Amino acid sequence: MQNIQHLIPEFERWKQRYPSDFTGSLTIPCLRRIQEERGYIADSDIDELVAYLGVPRMQVDEVIAFYTQFTRVPLGNHHLQVCHNLSCSLRGAEGLVGYLCAKLGIQPGETTADGKFTLSTVECLASCGTAPMMMVNDTYHENLTPASVDALLEDLSK
Repeated sequence: MQNIQHLIPEFERWKQRYPSDFTGSLTIPCLRRIQEERGYIADSDIDELVAYLGVPRMQVDEVIAFYTQFTRVPLGNHHLQVCHNLSCSLRGAEGLVGYLCAKLGIQPGETTADGKFTLSTVECLASCGTAPMMMVNDTYHENLTPASVDALLEDLSK
């Protein structure tokens, strides 16, 4: 199992930017870097980060639970996050989720058998005026239609 020890020098450089009694403020950037490295945040990562930062485990668990950008399970190569708050739902988000479920053969929270796509619904991606929309990995795709979703999935499958 890979650990986070090789990331500690990077974390140490970041720590220099903070007052000495604000080490807990590194929780989010460290979690983001761990997830970038592994693709998700494992229990062992949390244990090591808690030991490194000297913060209560609950603090790290709460951050992971609150921010939808963090995941505790491996994801597919392409993480499709569909915003389904009220504004997006009024503009077709539920239909988009249904279309993606039918097209990919999975439900929200699942990954395709080939590991290419994970589908998630999220509360808000702050793009209400361009709904329905989804974020694929770190890129926004807005004003989606079945045709534009088909083209996007085809492009991602290459």
